Amino acid sequence: MLTRILSGDLPRSRTLSVALVLIFLGLALAPFLTSGARPLNTAATICIYIVLVASYDLLLGYTGIVSFAHTMFFGIGAYGVGLGLSSVEQPTWTAIVTGLLAALAVALVLALVVGLFALRVRAIFYAMITLAVASSFAVLASQLSDFSGGEDGKTFSVPELLSPGYRLMESELFGRALDGKLITYYIVFTGCLLLFLFLLRLVNSPFGRVLQAIRENEFRAEALGYRTVLYRIWANCLAALVAALAGALMALWLRYVGPKTMLGFEVMTDILLIVVIGGMGTMYGAVIGATLFIIAQNYLKTLMAQGSGALEGVPLLAQALHPDRWMLWLGVLFVLSIYFFPAGIVGKLRMRKLQARR
Repeated sequence: MLTRILSGDLPRSRTLSVALVLIFLGLALAPFLTSGARPLNTAATICIYIVLVASYDLLLGYTGIVSFAHTMFFGIGAYGVGLGLSSVEQPTWTAIVTGLLAALAVALVLALVVGLFALRVRAIFYAMITLAVASSFAVLASQLSDFSGGEDGKTFSVPELLSPGYRLMESELFGRALDGKLITYYIVFTGCLLLFLFLLRLVNSPFGRVLQAIRENEFRAEALGYRTVLYRIWANCLAALVAALAGALMALWLRYVGPKTMLGFEVMTDILLIVVIGGMGTMYGAVIGATLFIIAQNYLKTLMAQGSGALEGVPLLAQALHPDRWMLWLGVLFVLSIYFFPAGIVGKLRMRKLQARR
């Protein structure tokens, strides 16, 4: 049963299996294991980034396409839901569905156009084209203030079922109120889980095998009769649609859309870092990488502040651990992860298992 759910792509490492089970249970039970808004927000962000990174890995890790436009599709999905809800006086599910469908249509058309015109060129030129398109879209979203809210973005209301003030039951469950925030979290969690399983099925299908063949040797795949450009365009479109759905879930969770949060190049940088840390060409790398990166991003600064306070008697160490230097230490952790896990954490764990069998 588990093999069918995972599309035959088992972790193939006991350590990886344990880590994945712990992450799944942690995310599934996050509202009941933690208290306060920050831990729950971290868990929801991890869920969304797992899908966002996995959809990008479909391009980079499985097809060999380097794109810098992935945040554009993420932002399109978020803005679709945000503009759909902010354009009506009373937020409804119809507004969400309408905005989402419009966003998916725009993302599909853009992915198709970019694919048709850009995927025929060499990798570096394609990367530059996607960077130019994504930058133009971000500038456009910032300048159309009457439509998109400009630099400030848009804050919007959600249907009553998803609002924090809504109560499904008066009584609490395991000390947790069954409110709209809890319902929103499980919509995000369930949506991300289904999208991840879809991507896992996709890369383990005959279509996914062709994508991997194109990554390894495009000329040989072409010689075998596969129209590689067509497959690359399909991969680009599917990755764009999944990224747009992830953006829609992010907008529902935050109840806000803005160019920096949804379209900023920092988001693209985070995606690239997570893919490398987790391991390219391994969907499970998105799970491990996103979990470690988002937790470090949210809690490293707090831990450093505590460490700096505990080492006040050693001025040099206290200054080194000052919270303002958290980006420096995050960079150090990234360099160390690349040095010790050149194939990513998942790649390293699977390689160890293979060596042990041999």
